[in-house]
Amino acid sequence: MKMISNSHNRPNFRLAMTGAMLAICTTFAQAHQEAAAPASGPNPLADKVRAANSRFLDVKAATSEGYSPIPCASGITGGAMGIHYVNGQYLKDDKIDIARPEAVMYEPMADGTLQLVAVEYITSKGPASLDGQLFNFNSAPNRYGLGEFYELHVWAWKGNPTGTFADMNPKVSCEHVMAPSQ
Repeated sequence: MKMISNSHNRPNFRLAMTGAMLAICTTFAQAHQEAAAPASGPNPLADKVRAANSRFLDVKAATSEGYSPIPCASGITGGAMGIHYVNGQYLKDDKIDIARPEAVMYEPMADGTLQLVAVEYITSKGPASLDGQLFNFNSAPNRYGLGEFYELHVWAWKGNPTGTFADMNPKVSCEHVMAPSQ
């Protein structure tokens, strides 16, 4: 019995197998990205934060409660956090209280007003969480001049396509920060 060699078809077989493997890998990668994408829709913690802190819609409420501004924070790769109004007493006490965020964050608008976009909870005790949401750890030294700390941003007033609890928001800008009066 004579064997017929299909060696001329092997490159096509290899090409077909490579294409099939590439398609499978691409499908798995897309499924992983979709699973990791931030969920859209209501977020119970963001809803609680909004209900507990809507008094800060007017920046005067923040200043009357002892919050002081620090410069607008922009991200290296884009987006920003905005101007943080920080309460030094809350920062020192290390307590996490949904109605007493350590920082209240505002985006400077073109007309000179400040729009409330988020709050930030900060503690040196950790690992920390609020309503089951884990805080992010920041080591020292850091750009804030603080020791090691845990923080949680909650974008309760301005949607964040990178996630409700992400640090930077690509929809926020420091573009309209007013220069200090001379």
